[in-house]
Amino acid sequence: MITQNTVLPRLGIGAVIFNEQNEILLVLRNRNPERDTWSIPGGKIDPYENLEDCVIREIKEEVNLEVEVKGLLCMAETIRPESEEHWVSAIYEVNVKSGEACNMEPDGAIADMKWFSLDQLPTNLACFTLPAIDHLLNRSNR
Repeated sequence: MITQNTVLPRLGIGAVIFNEQNEILLVLRNRNPERDTWSIPGGKIDPYENLEDCVIREIKEEVNLEVEVKGLLCMAETIRPESEEHWVSAIYEVNVKSGEACNMEPDGAIADMKWFSLDQLPTNLACFTLPAIDHLLNRSNR
């Protein structure tokens, strides 16, 4: 039975974006959940919004890039009963169509953003970024 205090899973998306040097774009989260961790860009899905439309919208809003969806990389799940959080996130690979990456939310959700080589990632990665990195690394080791 769903009550007013029931925590329902929420849906999110994330995007793996590479530059020409094969570096991945990560943003430093400036708010909870996971403040002060490096994350792939992404956000919350709006009601009745298609997942792929959401990833395109969120990337434009956060880092000013026009992207096209290449495909679904993986799913990620974050469950934290102590903070009443349950997120299920679709992680997509995207190709940049146009634009130059820049922080569109410097006073909000994003403290910083940088390009990182997969062999020189920061240690404080957001938990839903870890499955994306694992999938990328496992795929390149095949």
